[in-house]
Amino acid sequence: MSLSGGVAGADALRALVDVALGAMGAGVGARGGPLPSGGPVGVAVEVARVLGSGAAGPVPAARGAASAGPGPGTLPDIGVGDFAALRELSALLAWGSADPADPRCAGHLHCPPLAVAVAADLIASALNPSLDSWDQAPAAVALEAEVVAALAGLVGFPPGGAGGTITSGGTESNLMGLLLARDALGPGVGRRRILCSQAAHFTIRRCAGHLGLGEDAVVTVPTDADHRMDPHALAAAVGRVRAGNDRIAAIVATAGTTDLGAIDPLPAIAAVARAAGAWLHVDAAYGGGALFSDRLTPLLTGLEGAHSVGLDLHKLGWQPIAAGVFLVRDAALLGPLAQRAAYLNPDDDQRAGYVSLLGNSPRTTRRADVFKIAVTLRALGRAGLGELVDRCHDLARHAAAAIRADPHLELAAEPVLTTVVFRYLPRGHDPHDPADRVEADRVNAALRRRLLHEGRAVVGRTELGDGPGAVRLKLTLLNPDTTGADLGALLAAVVEAGRAESATSG
Repeated sequence: MSLSGGVAGADALRALVDVALGAMGAGVGARGGPLPSGGPVGVAVEVARVLGSGAAGPVPAARGAASAGPGPGTLPDIGVGDFAALRELSALLAWGSADPADPRCAGHLHCPPLAVAVAADLIASALNPSLDSWDQAPAAVALEAEVVAALAGLVGFPPGGAGGTITSGGTESNLMGLLLARDALGPGVGRRRILCSQAAHFTIRRCAGHLGLGEDAVVTVPTDADHRMDPHALAAAVGRVRAGNDRIAAIVATAGTTDLGAIDPLPAIAAVARAAGAWLHVDAAYGGGALFSDRLTPLLTGLEGAHSVGLDLHKLGWQPIAAGVFLVRDAALLGPLAQRAAYLNPDDDQRAGYVSLLGNSPRTTRRADVFKIAVTLRALGRAGLGELVDRCHDLARHAAAAIRADPHLELAAEPVLTTVVFRYLPRGHDPHDPADRVEADRVNAALRRRLLHEGRAVVGRTELGDGPGAVRLKLTLLNPDTTGADLGALLAAVVEAGRAESATSG
């Protein structure tokens, strides 16, 4: 076994990468669609077949004991030999993945990553720097500072003073924003409350629980007809919290809700937060990608008024997971994260310029996810990424128009970013009939599972409102290579599956 670093590391990797890429191609070819057919049972059977059982299972007793399994299956059998484990499991993973590079895979905020970013991620994995101390990652530490500063500039934070870190995604970014807000509030009488819209991401409640505030510390604010937080309702909620002798730890605005891509009115919310003396955190995990687009950047006017912002470049940034970003308008706001460990960031090292990033993140060991981001930003620039954003936005508008024109489909709302929410309407559907609403929910849920089981398409599912008639389907369009014809075929598959499910009704 060879190691990936050192003088010989590149040569050792080269042969292995060739094997892995060949196996990936074979697995994708065997899949033949956006995901494997057969549903959960079919996938579990194939995984068991490839791994085998007993002594030749996932952790064989002897080195190199690759197994062809108990008999013929979906993937070609691979004999024992050098690289066999890498080859057979790479083929298995490729076959058994939902492939976001397939135009029919459009269910989630799960992008097809750019090849240049994946290649960069390989280098980061091979060299394995850890950003908790300078002496583990000299160049990566410096790169992160540069990338954070550049992204803070896009947000509109003042030059020279902003700070931040690369995170694992929106959840960690939201956790950091609420942690810093909680600690900035300091001790005092009254329960600490977090205000967000009723359409905010579920992780706001989860993070409140993790931080010891309790999930019920979250106060939800009504949204308007466009699913955006109502600033007047927010101001009223601030008044009610204070009247109850509680304190506001944070106001959380959303720039790009998961389902409809709605962007809260950021300037008005920032004004309420300033008047209340409250920390404003903006969850821009989805909508933050609009900063690359001249067309869509105006949607984020007011983002610069936040104390902290979370972005996710493994959405509208086309990065391999994980590539979250957490930014603060003043680096001093990161103070509560400061830690001193003698074996990582002693004071004399810090004073000598060997600056550690340990105090920028709640994590200790942290891989150099910044590297793929740096490579992508340098390779494509803002304009190049903006072109990809605009293409996906155009696809969403095209899909919405096609849905409006199809009598079997119903559009829920005009797309703001790159998501399109809609549903299939069974023949004769009466929206005022409770039984028809229940049937519409059943058919839409079942047609999605039918497409998944057949391996034909990955379409998202969500709910708008409560009670019968709430189930909706969702296209999350993050593949800039998708065409109008691809979208037409995907919608046709939805209608076909809807008809088939309607026919099963008793």
